[in-house]
Amino acid sequence: MTDPLDAPPSPVPPLVIVDGANVVGSRPDGWWKDRKGAAERLRDRLAGEGLPGHPGPVEIVLVVEGAARGVASVPGVRVESAPGSGDDHVVELAAADPGRPRLVVTADRELRRRVTELGARVAGPRTVLG
Repeated sequence: MTDPLDAPPSPVPPLVIVDGANVVGSRPDGWWKDRKGAAERLRDRLAGEGLPGHPGPVEIVLVVEGAARGVASVPGVRVESAPGSGDDHVVELAAADPGRPRLVVTADRELRRRVTELGARVAGPRTVLG
């Protein structure tokens, strides 16, 4: 697997933005019964494993929405509750620092289009779920 963050070295670690609802929803494991719990499990996995296949430090932001709002941040993963659309919040985060390497983890085609127009790279849920 190639590293989705291959880029020239930067003094700031790459920003990895995870579309929580899309990644959690990519596996039919009963997540719909407890959306907040599913988001917490994803957060904990990200905190424990970082970005698999990427040896360097990264800043991970997990964007949650709807019933998953209110999930707390933990060391290694900042959790942001989208005030409205999770996709719109992901786009805002990707647009905030155009000079920084950014990777958005989602399978949502429209969201992928929007963030690649901003210069971010994209990867699917398997990037963080294995």
